[in-house]
Amino acid sequence: MGNTIKTTLLLGLLTGLLVALGSAVGGRGGMILAFGLAIVMNVGSYWFSDRIVLAMYRARELGADEHPELHRMIRRIAQAGNLPTPRLFVVPQPGLNAFATGRNPEHAVVAVTEGLLAHLDGPELEGVLAHELAHVKNRDILVGAIAATLAGAIMLIADMARWASIFGGFGGRDGEERGNPIALLVAAIVAPLAALLVQMAISRSREYLADATGARMVGGGEGLARALAKLASAGKVLPTAGPAAANHVLIVSPLSGGGLFSLFSTHPPIEERIKRLRGFQRGA
Repeated sequence: MGNTIKTTLLLGLLTGLLVALGSAVGGRGGMILAFGLAIVMNVGSYWFSDRIVLAMYRARELGADEHPELHRMIRRIAQAGNLPTPRLFVVPQPGLNAFATGRNPEHAVVAVTEGLLAHLDGPELEGVLAHELAHVKNRDILVGAIAATLAGAIMLIADMARWASIFGGFGGRDGEERGNPIALLVAAIVAPLAALLVQMAISRSREYLADATGARMVGGGEGLARALAKLASAGKVLPTAGPAAANHVLIVSPLSGGGLFSLFSTHPPIEERIKRLRGFQRGA
Protein backbone atom coordinates (compact mmCIF):
# COMPACT_ATOMS: atom_id res chain seq x y z
CA MET A 1 0.00 0.00 0.00
CA GLY A 2 1.36 3.47 -0.90
CA ASN A 3 2.39 5.64 2.03
CA THR A 4 0.06 8.48 0.98
CA ILE A 5 -2.93 6.13 0.79
CA LYS A 6 -1.95 4.56 4.10
CA THR A 7 -1.74 7.99 5.75
CA THR A 8 -5.17 8.93 4.40
CA LEU A 9 -6.71 5.71 5.73
CA LEU A 10 -5.06 6.18 9.13
CA LEU A 11 -6.34 9.76 9.38
CA GLY A 12 -9.77 8.41 8.48
CA LEU A 13 -9.43 5.85 11.26
CA LEU A 14 -8.58 8.61 13.75
CA THR A 15 -11.67 10.52 12.62
CA GLY A 16 -13.77 7.39 13.06
CA LEU A 17 -12.41 6.91 16.59
CA LEU A 18 -13.30 10.50 17.40
CA VAL A 19 -16.89 10.12 16.17
CA ALA A 20 -17.35 6.73 17.89
CA LEU A 21 -16.04 8.00 21.22
CA GLY A 22 -18.22 11.10 20.97
CA SER A 23 -21.23 8.86 20.44
CA ALA A 24 -20.21 6.69 23.42
CA VAL A 25 -20.09 9.74 25.66
CA GLY A 26 -23.62 10.49 24.44
CA GLY A 27 -23.63 14.00 23.01
CA ARG A 28 -22.31 16.13 20.20
CA GLY A 29 -21.70 19.16 22.38
CA GLY A 30 -18.83 17.64 24.35
CA MET A 31 -17.29 16.18 21.21
CA ILE A 32 -17.38 19.56 19.43
CA LEU A 33 -15.93 21.35 22.48
CA ALA A 34 -13.06 18.86 22.81
CA PHE A 35 -12.37 18.96 19.09
CA GLY A 36 -12.31 22.77 19.18
CA LEU A 37 -9.87 22.83 22.08
CA ALA A 38 -7.60 20.34 20.31
CA ILE A 39 -7.63 22.48 17.15
CA VAL A 40 -6.70 25.63 19.08
CA MET A 41 -3.79 23.89 20.84
CA ASN A 42 -2.42 22.24 17.72
CA VAL A 43 -2.88 25.20 15.37
CA GLY A 44 -0.80 27.21 17.84
CA SER A 45 1.97 24.62 17.89
CA TYR A 46 1.81 24.25 14.08
CA TRP A 47 2.00 28.01 13.47
CA PHE A 48 4.96 28.47 15.82
CA SER A 49 6.55 25.04 15.27
CA ASP A 50 9.83 26.41 13.95
CA ARG A 51 10.42 28.72 16.92
CA ILE A 52 9.38 26.08 19.45
CA VAL A 53 11.57 23.25 18.10
CA LEU A 54 14.59 25.46 17.42
CA ALA A 55 14.42 26.78 20.98
CA MET A 56 14.14 23.24 22.36
CA TYR A 57 17.42 22.29 20.68
CA ARG A 58 19.12 25.67 21.16
CA ALA A 59 19.78 25.84 17.42
CA ARG A 60 21.37 28.89 15.83
CA GLU A 61 21.11 30.04 12.23
CA LEU A 62 24.12 29.50 9.99
CA GLY A 63 25.47 32.63 8.36
CA ALA A 64 25.97 32.73 4.60
CA ASP A 65 29.76 32.48 5.09
CA GLU A 66 29.53 29.42 7.36
CA HIS A 67 29.73 26.00 5.71
CA PRO A 68 29.35 27.39 2.16
CA GLU A 69 29.23 23.88 0.68
CA LEU A 70 26.25 23.07 2.89
CA HIS A 71 24.45 26.18 1.61
CA ARG A 72 25.19 25.22 -1.99
CA MET A 73 23.99 21.69 -1.35
CA ILE A 74 20.67 22.77 0.18
CA ARG A 75 20.04 25.22 -2.66
CA ARG A 76 20.71 22.50 -5.23
CA ILE A 77 18.38 19.99 -3.57
CA ALA A 78 15.65 22.61 -3.07
CA GLN A 79 15.85 23.48 -6.76
CA ALA A 80 15.59 19.79 -7.70
CA GLY A 81 12.47 19.51 -5.52
CA ASN A 82 10.99 22.78 -6.85
CA LEU A 83 11.08 24.26 -3.35
CA PRO A 84 12.18 27.58 -1.84
CA THR A 85 15.59 27.34 -0.20
CA PRO A 86 15.06 26.85 3.56
CA ARG A 87 17.00 28.58 6.31
CA LEU A 88 19.82 26.49 7.76
CA PHE A 89 20.46 26.03 11.47
CA VAL A 90 23.03 24.12 13.47
CA VAL A 91 22.36 22.35 16.77
CA PRO A 92 25.30 22.48 19.23
CA GLN A 93 25.43 18.75 19.94
CA PRO A 94 28.04 16.09 19.09
CA GLY A 95 25.34 13.49 18.33
CA LEU A 96 24.35 12.82 14.71
CA ASN A 97 20.86 14.01 13.81
CA ALA A 98 18.80 16.49 11.78
CA PHE A 99 15.27 17.82 11.50
CA ALA A 100 13.03 20.08 9.43
CA THR A 101 10.28 22.34 10.68
CA GLY A 102 8.19 25.31 9.60
CA ARG A 103 4.51 25.68 8.77
CA ASN A 104 4.96 25.62 4.97
CA PRO A 105 7.73 25.51 2.31
CA GLU A 106 8.06 29.32 2.38
CA HIS A 107 8.85 29.23 6.12
CA ALA A 108 10.85 26.01 6.22
CA VAL A 109 13.89 25.43 8.40
CA VAL A 110 16.42 22.60 8.22
CA ALA A 111 18.70 22.00 11.20
CA VAL A 112 21.67 19.67 11.55
CA THR A 113 23.83 18.84 14.54
CA GLU A 114 27.51 19.72 14.73
CA GLY A 115 28.22 16.00 14.97
CA LEU A 116 26.41 15.37 11.68
CA LEU A 117 28.54 17.97 9.87
CA ALA A 118 31.71 16.47 11.32
CA HIS A 119 31.07 12.80 10.54
CA LEU A 120 29.13 12.53 7.26
CA ASP A 121 30.68 12.69 3.81
CA GLY A 122 29.16 14.65 0.91
CA PRO A 123 26.69 12.05 -0.47
CA GLU A 124 25.58 11.09 3.06
CA LEU A 125 24.96 14.69 4.04
CA GLU A 126 23.14 15.26 0.75
CA GLY A 127 20.88 12.29 1.50
CA VAL A 128 20.01 13.63 4.96
CA LEU A 129 19.24 17.13 3.63
CA ALA A 130 17.08 15.63 0.86
CA HIS A 131 15.13 13.61 3.44
CA GLU A 132 14.43 16.73 5.46
CA LEU A 133 13.42 18.73 2.40
CA ALA A 134 11.14 15.83 1.44
CA HIS A 135 9.28 16.36 4.73
CA VAL A 136 8.78 19.99 3.68
CA LYS A 137 7.68 19.01 0.17
CA ASN A 138 5.24 16.38 1.48
CA ARG A 139 3.71 18.81 4.02
CA ASP A 140 4.46 16.40 6.84
CA ILE A 141 4.30 19.11 9.50
CA LEU A 142 0.71 19.84 8.46
CA VAL A 143 -0.14 16.10 8.37
CA GLY A 144 1.35 15.72 11.84
CA ALA A 145 -0.69 18.67 13.11
CA ILE A 146 -3.93 17.15 11.77
CA ALA A 147 -3.13 13.79 13.36
CA ALA A 148 -2.25 15.49 16.65
CA THR A 149 -5.50 17.49 16.57
CA LEU A 150 -7.62 14.37 16.09
CA ALA A 151 -5.66 12.38 18.70
CA GLY A 152 -5.81 15.29 21.14
CA ALA A 153 -9.57 15.57 20.74
CA ILE A 154 -9.93 11.81 21.36
CA MET A 155 -7.91 12.09 24.56
CA LEU A 156 -9.96 15.05 25.79
CA ILE A 157 -13.23 13.23 25.12
CA ALA A 158 -11.81 10.14 26.83
CA ASP A 159 -11.33 12.23 29.97
CA MET A 160 -14.99 13.26 29.72
CA ALA A 161 -15.95 9.61 29.25
CA ARG A 162 -14.10 8.58 32.40
CA TRP A 163 -16.06 11.14 34.41
CA ALA A 164 -19.26 10.08 32.67
CA SER A 165 -18.66 6.45 33.64
CA ILE A 166 -18.55 7.47 37.29
CA PHE A 167 -21.98 9.10 37.08
CA GLY A 168 -23.60 6.52 34.80
CA GLY A 169 -23.15 8.36 31.50
CA PHE A 170 -24.36 11.68 30.17
CA GLY A 171 -28.00 12.09 29.32
CA GLY A 172 -28.77 11.84 25.60
CA ARG A 173 -30.87 14.22 23.54
CA ASP A 174 -34.65 13.85 23.42
CA GLY A 175 -34.74 11.17 26.10
CA GLU A 176 -32.19 8.86 24.53
CA GLU A 177 -30.92 6.08 26.78
CA ARG A 178 -28.01 6.98 29.02
CA GLY A 179 -24.63 5.54 28.09
CA ASN A 180 -23.54 2.29 29.74
CA PRO A 181 -20.95 3.31 32.37
CA ILE A 182 -18.85 0.16 31.81
CA ALA A 183 -18.83 0.71 28.05
CA LEU A 184 -17.86 4.34 28.65
CA LEU A 185 -14.97 3.30 30.89
CA VAL A 186 -13.71 0.77 28.33
CA ALA A 187 -13.97 3.37 25.56
CA ALA A 188 -12.13 5.91 27.71
CA ILE A 189 -9.23 3.49 28.15
CA VAL A 190 -9.09 1.90 24.70
CA ALA A 191 -9.72 4.92 22.46
CA PRO A 192 -6.70 7.03 23.58
CA LEU A 193 -4.41 4.00 23.27
CA ALA A 194 -5.75 3.27 19.79
CA ALA A 195 -5.36 6.94 18.83
CA LEU A 196 -1.74 6.94 19.98
CA LEU A 197 -0.99 3.79 17.99
CA VAL A 198 -2.57 5.28 14.85
CA GLN A 199 -0.72 8.58 15.31
CA MET A 200 2.60 6.72 15.60
CA ALA A 201 1.76 4.66 12.50
CA ILE A 202 1.14 7.89 10.56
CA SER A 203 4.52 9.22 11.68
CA ARG A 204 6.31 6.04 10.56
CA SER A 205 4.52 6.12 7.21
CA ARG A 206 5.65 9.71 6.61
CA GLU A 207 9.26 8.75 7.38
CA TYR A 208 9.19 6.06 4.70
CA LEU A 209 7.65 8.55 2.27
CA ALA A 210 10.31 11.17 3.05
CA ASP A 211 13.06 8.60 2.47
CA ALA A 212 11.62 7.75 -0.96
CA THR A 213 10.94 11.36 -1.95
CA GLY A 214 14.40 12.47 -0.85
CA ALA A 215 16.04 9.62 -2.79
CA ARG A 216 14.23 10.72 -5.94
CA MET A 217 15.33 14.33 -5.42
CA VAL A 218 19.04 13.37 -5.43
CA GLY A 219 18.84 10.47 -7.86
CA GLY A 220 19.40 7.58 -5.46
CA GLY A 221 19.09 6.32 -1.91
CA GLU A 222 22.59 5.03 -1.18
CA GLY A 223 23.83 8.25 0.43
CA LEU A 224 20.92 8.37 2.87
CA ALA A 225 21.18 4.61 3.51
CA ARG A 226 24.84 4.98 4.54
CA ALA A 227 23.99 8.05 6.62
CA LEU A 228 21.21 6.22 8.49
CA ALA A 229 23.59 3.38 9.31
CA LYS A 230 26.06 5.87 10.77
CA LEU A 231 23.34 7.73 12.68
CA ALA A 232 21.98 4.51 14.18
CA SER A 233 25.42 3.38 15.27
CA ALA A 234 26.36 6.76 16.75
CA GLY A 235 22.99 7.06 18.50
CA LYS A 236 23.72 3.98 20.64
CA VAL A 237 26.78 5.74 22.08
CA LEU A 238 25.80 9.40 21.92
CA PRO A 239 22.02 9.90 21.50
CA THR A 240 20.69 13.33 20.64
CA ALA A 241 19.66 15.17 23.79
CA GLY A 242 16.30 16.88 23.76
CA PRO A 243 12.71 16.72 24.99
CA ALA A 244 10.92 13.45 24.28
CA ALA A 245 7.97 15.44 22.89
CA ALA A 246 10.18 16.57 19.97
CA ASN A 247 11.67 13.17 19.07
CA HIS A 248 9.29 12.80 16.14
CA VAL A 249 10.92 15.66 14.20
CA LEU A 250 14.38 14.03 14.16
CA ILE A 251 15.58 11.94 11.23
CA VAL A 252 16.36 9.11 13.67
CA SER A 253 14.79 8.76 17.11
CA PRO A 254 17.09 8.82 20.16
CA LEU A 255 14.90 6.01 21.54
CA SER A 256 15.13 2.48 20.22
CA GLY A 257 13.58 -0.87 20.93
CA GLY A 258 11.73 -3.78 19.42
CA GLY A 259 8.65 -5.85 20.08
CA LEU A 260 5.73 -3.93 21.54
CA PHE A 261 7.90 -0.83 21.90
CA SER A 262 8.05 -0.50 18.11
CA LEU A 263 4.25 0.03 18.02
CA PHE A 264 4.73 3.27 19.95
CA SER A 265 7.78 4.41 17.96
CA THR A 266 7.59 7.55 15.83
CA HIS A 267 10.17 6.08 13.42
CA PRO A 268 10.30 2.83 11.45
CA PRO A 269 13.22 0.43 12.04
CA ILE A 270 16.49 1.75 10.61
CA GLU A 271 17.23 -1.64 9.03
CA GLU A 272 13.97 -1.57 7.07
CA ARG A 273 14.57 2.02 5.95
CA ILE A 274 18.04 1.12 4.67
CA LYS A 275 16.68 -1.96 2.91
CA ARG A 276 14.03 0.09 1.11
CA LEU A 277 16.50 2.81 0.14
CA ARG A 278 18.92 0.28 -1.35
CA GLY A 279 16.04 -1.39 -3.14
CA PHE A 280 15.15 2.02 -4.60
CA GLN A 281 18.76 2.36 -5.77
CA ARG A 282 18.67 -0.99 -7.57
CA GLY A 283 15.32 -0.17 -9.15
CA ALA A 284 16.39 3.27 -10.35
